[in-house]
Amino acid sequence: MSTLMFWLLLLLRATDAVTGTWRQCKDVLPLDLLSFILERDTSRLVPGVRIKEADGVRGVQFVSPDVSMSFPLSQLLVNCDLFPKEFSIVLTLKVSRTAAKRNEHVFSLLAPKYLNKSKHEEKEAVSDTNEGKSSTEKKQQMEIQVKRNPEPGDVLLGLKISPKRLHFLMKGGSEAVEQWVFRGIGLADNQWHTLVLAVGEHHVRLTVDCNSPIEIVPSRPFSSDLNIQGSRFHIGSRGRWKGLFSGLLRQLVLVPGSDATHQICPSSDSKLAALSVPPLLLDLPIIGRQRDVTSDAEKRVSVGLERTCTELQQGQLWFSQEKKALYLCDGSAWITLLEDHKRLDYLLEKQVLTTSSETHDIEVFQIPGIGLMAAMAHRSPSSGSAVYLWTSSGFRLYQNISTHGALAWRHFNLGKKTFLVVSNSETGSEKQSSKDSGADNSVIYKWSKKRKRFVSFQTLQTFCARDWEAFNINHNTYLAVANHRWGNNNHTIESVIYKWNKSTKAFEIYQTIPTSGAYDWEFFSVGPYHFLVVANAFDGVTTSVDSVIYVWIDGRFQVFQKIKTFCATDWEMFQIGGRVFLVVANGHRLSGTGPSQYTINSTIYELDIGGQMFVRFQDIVTYSAVDWEFFSLGEEHFLVVANSFNGESYSLNSILYRWQGYEGFVPVHWLPTIGCSDWEYFTYQGESYLIYSSAKTPLFKVFKLKTY
Repeated sequence: MSTLMFWLLLLLRATDAVTGTWRQCKDVLPLDLLSFILERDTSRLVPGVRIKEADGVRGVQFVSPDVSMSFPLSQLLVNCDLFPKEFSIVLTLKVSRTAAKRNEHVFSLLAPKYLNKSKHEEKEAVSDTNEGKSSTEKKQQMEIQVKRNPEPGDVLLGLKISPKRLHFLMKGGSEAVEQWVFRGIGLADNQWHTLVLAVGEHHVRLTVDCNSPIEIVPSRPFSSDLNIQGSRFHIGSRGRWKGLFSGLLRQLVLVPGSDATHQICPSSDSKLAALSVPPLLLDLPIIGRQRDVTSDAEKRVSVGLERTCTELQQGQLWFSQEKKALYLCDGSAWITLLEDHKRLDYLLEKQVLTTSSETHDIEVFQIPGIGLMAAMAHRSPSSGSAVYLWTSSGFRLYQNISTHGALAWRHFNLGKKTFLVVSNSETGSEKQSSKDSGADNSVIYKWSKKRKRFVSFQTLQTFCARDWEAFNINHNTYLAVANHRWGNNNHTIESVIYKWNKSTKAFEIYQTIPTSGAYDWEFFSVGPYHFLVVANAFDGVTTSVDSVIYVWIDGRFQVFQKIKTFCATDWEMFQIGGRVFLVVANGHRLSGTGPSQYTINSTIYELDIGGQMFVRFQDIVTYSAVDWEFFSLGEEHFLVVANSFNGESYSLNSILYRWQGYEGFVPVHWLPTIGCSDWEYFTYQGESYLIYSSAKTPLFKVFKLKTY
């Protein structure tokens, strides 16, 4: 690329920024940066660090500036270009008395590489700036050090420690990096300290160990246009050996939009006040992970088979790997301190089965006297779809069913009778007239006890149906179809709710609801109230449309709440304790003729009973997500997402998340998938399984969940 073209592109980019096309990061939840690094692969400790214990507290020690201790900031701050205007950094660290003899970087946000002025030009610029200034003016300039045209990888945002000082760095206007110095901060005392660095538009405030804050008021407001596109966040360094942090780091949390001091202060242990500490650094040992942790306390814990508890062993701790429990010897017997419940350990690939076509959806269900079955919605009209039966070796083909571009199956019961309904998106040649009108025929199948097969029961006119939902209200059975589009272009059409007529023994139209490229229905009840939420994906122009929650009032579904979504493809409702959640799978952003964005946030919402609405609880980065599946194992709760496409490839990880209470859901397992279209959880004879389908290759996989 020529130099002229490069500067033209920079000029266009700068013009965009001025005209307001850059997106500010808003409504972002606290981000545990240290956990994001340490928990990416829970099977081993990331390279470049070791876990060290000091004063009975664990922290991360950096032994090299390994690339694994960095990540593109866009992985956490999604769908925005500018760093939050106001934010806090919460960190807990320990610096030895001999360590802070040089500048050491606790963290750094580095700019992408681009062309810079030569160092000679830079020195000349600095020299010209200082000419004619008094010594006082030069000294004041040193307080806010400015470095023009940063070299490749220079700091956009950072925190470094030098003897008796703490330096906060942030790029300001005109491509300048400004530095604010907190003097006389006694951190290099070989003690643990918790710091809250709060940055507002007109101040930067430092709170150490919940004491009175130290505030610096800059001569001009902070820049609100810190562009983070292409930037990379480094923990413990600035991406090189020079300035590697030699202390211990226990906590590093970014809190956008607020001063986080009130969230952790006051505290009974102010030096270790915690907002979010990685599980690896908590007090109890993490079983099954490669660790490099040593301490005198752990030497008093025996691991292995049970041994005699006598007065000589009084006070001795024993951890039983078999029972996953911790015991204390009282001089005569072992007393149970902690006893583990059934927990997920790892996932074992149980079965890989080739199918006749790519699969859009799986429906797992039971038929009394027959067993566990799975209906696969195959894409190809020529091969049709299939029903599989579970055996000791896995699923095997049980019945082929003629379908036409099947996109989903739904199982339901009417009394003791079992039914399946399929969403067909194409019409067979025998229904050409319906095809010309833009309509398709979806079919309800009934289980024949005599023939032990599903047989055609009723045909319903649909329009590129993407999903069916079956539910019961007041002893009446209903079916809701998500009509995606009429023809190839009209996405703003009506989806239909059918009601079972006990007299005619058929489903009849009960209510129509206007939808925009409907993709999914989810029915759920909270107390005496019944809800139905639709995933609207596209209105013909943009994927930024409202998905709608409806509530059942006076025999009809009426609008309860609208939520902005982006090509919503799935809703999943779940409960944890007495809390009610909804999670949406956002597929991609598309507006007009612009490019699609596939790496976006999918969002979990929680029902605020007092406010009578669902409110945002947690954003999770997904890659053209098409499905969420919730399940519980013992007292643990999980969500698994079907990531289908990242803009370049269909081969990517779908991720399993575990509920961590205050932290929400955190990633614990990365599962390689190809064009993943659906996840289903099921149990059989006390064992738990996950099955996924692929919309890009003719196969499905079954994973067995191994617990301990």
